[in-house]
Amino acid sequence: MVSAVKLGSGEFTYEVQVGWEKLPSGYTWREAVAVAVDSRDRVYVFARRDKPNVTVFDSDGTYLDSWGEGVFTGAHGLTIGPDDTIYCADNVDHTVRKCTFDGKVLMTLGDPGKPAPAFGGDPFNSCTHVALDPETGDIYVADGYSNARVHKYSPDGNLLFSWGEPGTDPGEFNCVHNIATDKDGYVYVCDRENSRVQVFDSKGKLEAVWNDIHRPCAIFITNEQHVFIGELGGGSAFNRPAPGIGPRLSVYNTSGERLARIGESGFGWDVGQFAAPHGIALDSKGDIYVAEVAWTNMSHYTTPTDGVRSLQKLVKAP
Repeated sequence: MVSAVKLGSGEFTYEVQVGWEKLPSGYTWREAVAVAVDSRDRVYVFARRDKPNVTVFDSDGTYLDSWGEGVFTGAHGLTIGPDDTIYCADNVDHTVRKCTFDGKVLMTLGDPGKPAPAFGGDPFNSCTHVALDPETGDIYVADGYSNARVHKYSPDGNLLFSWGEPGTDPGEFNCVHNIATDKDGYVYVCDRENSRVQVFDSKGKLEAVWNDIHRPCAIFITNEQHVFIGELGGGSAFNRPAPGIGPRLSVYNTSGERLARIGESGFGWDVGQFAAPHGIALDSKGDIYVAEVAWTNMSHYTTPTDGVRSLQKLVKAP
């Protein structure tokens, strides 16, 4: 009997559940880009396909539904709202859509297919992810690949204000990737190409800078105020191993103290390794779901095929 592969340490120890998702016959995706979990532990995966969509599973990996084909142009970020809704960030269409759990579009932020001028500060140009204020329901949008801003909206979609400029100084951004809020309303921004996470208050005032996080892509904050971060790493982009810099998951407290690292075997496809963590979510049991842009990462050095592993489940060890 083969022993389960365990990652992490202490209270942050997990077993890799191989082949968790069960797709219908003939149903494929290029890669899973983002993942979110609702209050019933249903798992939503934003998938890059010929026609991007959201695919829904139960916690056992059984396929339940899919929707969004013909609505989305590009898949990038998913965030669960407090009112049984889900926010879908489309970096190719330059929009954020608020949807019901069965795919009805309730609100669209941004002008579909019409990007704002690159790095001009206005929304959106390649927006990437959404976070929600836990008290007010205000919406924070990370914007993104061709801007260097965070935009704050009211729950009904009115732009309140924006902050951020291109650069490397504190408060500036070099690829505003994913974004999250904690239960006290602080805003955590993955400033990916500056290899840091920056923390702001709800008015955009810089509170802290966490350095030495290699290309942080994914972020999720639990009710216990544990900050899970997916570090993209960089080895595959150079077609060589890059020990010590990921890809991996790291866990912090809200003071910026690292509590654990999950997965330290470097880039690869073996059980227990990561290729390109890009989205992360936890369910009510503390299990972790990781969406990886593995196909995209592989394309830097080879010609990937469909069916490359791009979604992993890590089950919290007892």
